[in-house]
Amino acid sequence: MRGVAQAAHTTAPTVYRRFKNRQEILRALLRRIQQEVLNVLWTCRSPQEASQRYVEFAVSHPHEYELSFAYEFGPFHPGRQRRSRAALPSRPEVEMMRAKLAEWLGGSPEDHKHLSLAFWALTHGTSMLLISKAVRDDLSLELLRSCEAAVTLLVKNASAFVAAK
Repeated sequence: MRGVAQAAHTTAPTVYRRFKNRQEILRALLRRIQQEVLNVLWTCRSPQEASQRYVEFAVSHPHEYELSFAYEFGPFHPGRQRRSRAALPSRPEVEMMRAKLAEWLGGSPEDHKHLSLAFWALTHGTSMLLISKAVRDDLSLELLRSCEAAVTLLVKNASAFVAAK
């Protein structure tokens, strides 16, 4: 906590008045990061724009983005012991994408459960590949275009599925 206080240019007692421990600081950071992502996605007018802006956010905020996943899935998450390894925690951006997909494509948010997970997996995977520098610089643009094309195909197929219902 002293290190946090020093980095914030304040004192440890001041930090302790606001946060009980490291877990509370991490939870507050996670909520702030998630809210920033939601703010970015809320203004998007299409799934393709949402995909592009999601990846842009992750790449421009790599430490915050990685922190949100390290906390959510990491060993120090308070609910880690109670949750099965296979269970994905609820991600606000995934839940919001269900609602946005229903708005854009019709149907209900529940109709887009699998599409929102596929969308999240695709955009998160692209983001992490770019953040981790696992892709050569000369292929980064091609990866982004491939992600965009895949989102377009997902949406096109989902539109046909919703229309057929």
